[in-house]
Amino acid sequence: MHSIQDVMTRNVQTIAPDASVQDAARLMRDHDIGDVVIADQSGVKGILTDRDIAIRCVAEGLEPMDTSCIDICTIDLMTIRPDDELDDAVQMLREHAVRRLPVVDGSMAVGIVSIGDLALELDRTSALADISAARPNH
Repeated sequence: MHSIQDVMTRNVQTIAPDASVQDAARLMRDHDIGDVVIADQSGVKGILTDRDIAIRCVAEGLEPMDTSCIDICTIDLMTIRPDDELDDAVQMLREHAVRRLPVVDGSMAVGIVSIGDLALELDRTSALADISAARPNH
């Protein structure tokens, strides 16, 4: 069985906790990603997704340029280590109903593993694997 480091996305994008939500949205746009890890020199503080921006910022009437990432990100964070097994990630995703897990080595983010990454590795014929492998449509 492969480990998380074999399937994770390695070029994880991080942003400071006090950075604006607008900066995070631009980072997501520029890297064609749906999440950023909130981190500082002491380590991972949370994760912010495009859905968080829509639901916790825009829908609540907050100004993206005046709202800090730490104010709307998920801070009750599930993480996984690079040497953990894929089955561990599947169990965590199911148990906690999340779509992504930051991969941490010590306290530092070294990657992200998503439900799509796992589908590509464990069930290549699934619809989720097909969607995850598809080119962006923008």
